[in-house]
Amino acid sequence: MRLVYAHFPINLELIDKGIGIKIRNFLGEKRIRTVYMSNGVNCSRDESLKDELVLQGNDLNLVSSSASSIQQSCLIKNKDIRKFLDGIYVSKKGKI
Repeated sequence: MRLVYAHFPINLELIDKGIGIKIRNFLGEKRIRTVYMSNGVNCSRDESLKDELVLQGNDLNLVSSSASSIQQSCLIKNKDIRKFLDGIYVSKKGKI
């Protein structure tokens, strides 16, 4: 998953070795969004790319539900979605 932002950089913090994440400074808001992964799903930062989050697990349904909960936590409301494209989006799917 990639972090996409135009002006305010999104800060991402892992909770307890990848069982969840904290999303800070989304659109400059002070609110901290906390998303916990499903059982059996582990998240980590990819060191080769700047703003990338990697989700790993054995069950495809649990990994995809965790990815969708991360993406839905950063929905933009009451703004024009054509202009405000900030968020966390799935960039690549694949087996490891």
